Amino acid sequence: MLEHWHEFYGLLGTAAAALAALLFVAASIGIGYMDSSGPTRTFTSPVLFHYTYVLFVSLIALMPDTSDISIGVTVGISAAGAFAYSIFILRRVLRSTVSDVDDHLGYGVSPPLAYAATLAAAILIHAHSAIGPALLAGALIFSLLVNIRNTWDLTLFFAQRHDKDAPPDRRP
Repeated sequence: MLEHWHEFYGLLGTAAAALAALLFVAASIGIGYMDSSGPTRTFTSPVLFHYTYVLFVSLIALMPDTSDISIGVTVGISAAGAFAYSIFILRRVLRSTVSDVDDHLGYGVSPPLAYAATLAAAILIHAHSAIGPALLAGALIFSLLVNIRNTWDLTLFFAQRHDKDAPPDRRP
């Protein structure tokens, strides 16, 4: 069912991999402000997870000689797990001190919606429904776009903290 989507998933997977790499750059800017506490686990780590998930599904879609059933099962099981993880992160975001509505939507609400749509698409692909591939593509694009926003937000956050906490310029 996804055989006509080869170029799409090739581009989507490449974009996800490149953006994951850029997230490492953003994280390196904020290395002095990251630790294993809540903010890092609540905001930075999930974004990397979401990029990796888009890459994973793209690779599954590009595998040769896969059936609709195997794609549906693989993507469905992984989407169910990713949905559970994103609900866990949603609870963390809602309990955090962040008060921006856009952060609650970007980090908290949007990922479970994307994974719910991905799960629905997997069920439809498994059932050989013509709408399944388009729904899967839409869900993954949505996830990618939300996480581009989240990566930009993290980059600005780290850069602002870096500038604020930088020692004064001591040039003669």
